[in-house]
Amino acid sequence: MWKDIPVPFYMSVYFFEVLNPKEVLQGAKPVLNQRGPYVYREFRYKTNITFHDNDTVSFLEYRKLFFQPDLSNGSEDEYIVVPNILMMGAAVMMENLPNFVKLLLSGALAGLKQEAFMNRTVGEIMWGYEDPLIDTINMFVPGLIPFKGKFGLFIELNNSNSGLFTVNTGMKNISRVHMVDSWNGLKKVNYWQSSECNMINGTAGEMWPPFMSPTSLEFYSPDACRSMTLVYEQSGKFKGVPTYRFVAPKTLFANGTDYPPNEGFCPCMQSGIQNVSTCRLNAPIFISHPHFYNADPALVNAVEGLHPSKDQHALFLDVHPMTGIPMNCSIKLQLNLYIKQVSGIIQTGKIKPVVLPLLWFAESGSIEGSVLKQFYTNLVLIPSMLDYLQYIFLGLSVLLIMSAAVLMATSQRTAAEKSPSHPTTQSKPPSSSETTPLLQDADTLSQDDAEA
Repeated sequence: MWKDIPVPFYMSVYFFEVLNPKEVLQGAKPVLNQRGPYVYREFRYKTNITFHDNDTVSFLEYRKLFFQPDLSNGSEDEYIVVPNILMMGAAVMMENLPNFVKLLLSGALAGLKQEAFMNRTVGEIMWGYEDPLIDTINMFVPGLIPFKGKFGLFIELNNSNSGLFTVNTGMKNISRVHMVDSWNGLKKVNYWQSSECNMINGTAGEMWPPFMSPTSLEFYSPDACRSMTLVYEQSGKFKGVPTYRFVAPKTLFANGTDYPPNEGFCPCMQSGIQNVSTCRLNAPIFISHPHFYNADPALVNAVEGLHPSKDQHALFLDVHPMTGIPMNCSIKLQLNLYIKQVSGIIQTGKIKPVVLPLLWFAESGSIEGSVLKQFYTNLVLIPSMLDYLQYIFLGLSVLLIMSAAVLMATSQRTAAEKSPSHPTTQSKPPSSSETTPLLQDADTLSQDDAEA
């Protein structure tokens, strides 16, 4: 189960289409329309599994995604109007460069017919498209975009691994099983401004140590470039199996002002979004909950078309506390791009500063079928039967003890009734006629002597 996870995972992707791109260029509030879901079946498998002498094991976990048309609301060939991520991201990254460099780049962008918004297919945005802008930007600012070829938001997700994890096996200490020892050889990352924020805590996010307490759980997320802590919300059952539900606290993406321990993740903006530019090639990318759920209302009000809801947009993990195995989960994140007018780059128009949602996705999975049946039988049904048998055996032992007591009392009563010391069976003293013959002879002799 650990090597090849038998749980069917699905990734559902929702895009935010910009309905008024021309008006946004003139300073209007963006109007968004959610499209999707575009659903992908996700297969996970581990390779390069190596056991070490210090009670740890290393592995690479790969993901393969396959589009599921029957589960999707649309196809990968559909066109969607979204920000020109490369151009708008590069513009913000170049904001502090000399004006003549920005003017030169703006002229080159005009020659390439680059605009602030683009109309691309879902497949292109997800898995990549050829764009001469990459070479053009690197010509003016070498190394600003350190890659070549296609650009896509999920191009590095499919058929790729999430880094080399080294985790504890729990052979010597079961309470440490699944806990991360290092990631890519690191005990800490170096993306953030504080030692606490750079810590690699918890597990790799697949399983946790057994005998969990209803407090919190931690895992390291390479996608978010940080460790995350979820808190206990409630106990429940998933198809008859007892679970603890863990959810994201409101402080997860809070800024350093509202939650000082998060100061290390800054520079920050409003609470509810996290700047991940330091681990995303310095691009102005932010992550959040979908629809800015649990975020500062100013983020929601800066655009139209968002409707944050706990039922639809909150992440959760339902874990079997005895084994630490997730029974049902849905991890949800939103990608956002910070865009604005940049002087010297005319393509940015009069866009007002805004954290613009690009898309959100949910990775969901639950144990089902034969695996769930085996799980339920071994960890719920059999222990329940043993509990019932315990009471049955206790009841039988009480009956046996009572029966033994009754039998003992009965035998004692019978013995008492047959005892010779009972008053009604005492003997009378013998009469004189019942004397022995020897005494009779002595009496007769005495009488004859008297007569003589």
